[in-house]
This record gives sequence, structure tokens and C-alpha cells, in this order.
Amino acid sequence: MLILIIFVIIFVFCNNVWAEKLCIRIIDGKTVYTNLCNNKSIIYKKNTKPPFYSSLSLPLKTELEKIVEEKAKSYGVDAKLIKEVIREESNWNPYAISPKGAMGIMQLMPQTAILLGVKNPFDPIENIDAGIRYMKYLLEKFDGNISLALAAYNAGPSLVESLGRIPNIVETQNYVRRISFRYNGTTSDSLLKSRPIKAIILFDGTVIYTNREDMYIWSKMR
Repeated sequence: MLILIIFVIIFVFCNNVWAEKLCIRIIDGKTVYTNLCNNKSIIYKKNTKPPFYSSLSLPLKTELEKIVEEKAKSYGVDAKLIKEVIREESNWNPYAISPKGAMGIMQLMPQTAILLGVKNPFDPIENIDAGIRYMKYLLEKFDGNISLALAAYNAGPSLVESLGRIPNIVETQNYVRRISFRYNGTTSDSLLKSRPIKAIILFDGTVIYTNREDMYIWSKMR
């Protein structure tokens, strides 16, 4: 019983540490992003700027947009889509750190940043370059399906690939819906297809069968 209690305490402590800080360590000559920090680590606490950027102001949005346009063009990805992802992820803040440890303007998770060869996730040029490369990979992986690529960016490609659709996760569905609406003015078809069909009786007695949630809510208000 005592061992179990100790394990629970350690588990809770480790999770709280992970949520509160993230650091960079050099292990075997390689840069690693981790929550296992020591006195020699560069530590980033959530909702704060990295220490070596503390004296700098945020870059102008126009400068960041120019970087996006140049990088997106070089990788063959629509710059408008990337801009909407950035707006959703960090609202153009290169120093953003999420409670889950996502870093920088495109909110790269530590393992993703390392995989993409990112040395400084808070350098907007490096972060945007890696984020666009990652989005290009997701678009190719899901045969150009933007909704699935966005869902994978938010919830992870393994989950989306295993389901073959947008996961039934409210955060992910809202994420895809908001970006899709701003990007092309419509909600995601994949989201609509994943909802059950309901019979709706309109105020004049007309019966409509639909999977559109907004139609269901609208009919209830009549």
C-alpha cells in the first residue's frame, strides 16, 4: 500500500512538473526538449517568454506573414491555410508555450520539433519552416484532405489514421471547424458526415432528415 501511495505522489508530481515547465538539455551531443530539467537546463515556463528573448519585443505580424508566404511557396503549401493554423495555435506569438508543452508560433510539440530538426523552437523562421513542412507531410499523408490534416495537427496523425476520420474530440472538432470556416468559408464536410442523421420537424410541419447540428438547433428555436 505504501509503495502505491509513493507511486501516485511521484506520478502527480511529474505531471505537474511537465505542465509547468519545459527545458532544453544536451544529451550525447544532441539537443533534446524535455521536462527533466536540471540546473544547467534552459527552462521555459508556460505562459512566459523564453529567458533569452525576455528583452525582445514581439515581431511585427506583417514580418511573420512574409515569412509564412515565402516558406509556404517554397514547400508548395497554401499560405492562407498556414496563417489560419497560426492564428488558431498561437495568435502569432512566437514565444507561446501551451500547458501540454507545445512551443512557438506554430505550437510544435517537443518530439515533433526534434523530429523536424528544430534547434530553437522560439525562432519564428525555424518554427514556421518546420510547421509548414509538418503540414505538408500531413496533407500528403491524408491525400490532400485538409480536414484530416488539420485534425492530425491537433490530435496527432496516428489517431486520425487509425480512425480514418476526425476524432470525436470536442477540441479537435472545433479546431477543424474554425480553421475550415475561416479558410474556405464552409464547415468541414468530414465533421458533418461524422454526425448521426436526425429527423427534424420544422414549424410548418415539414420533416427534414439531416446531420447538420446547426439545423437541429435552429429548429428547436422556432
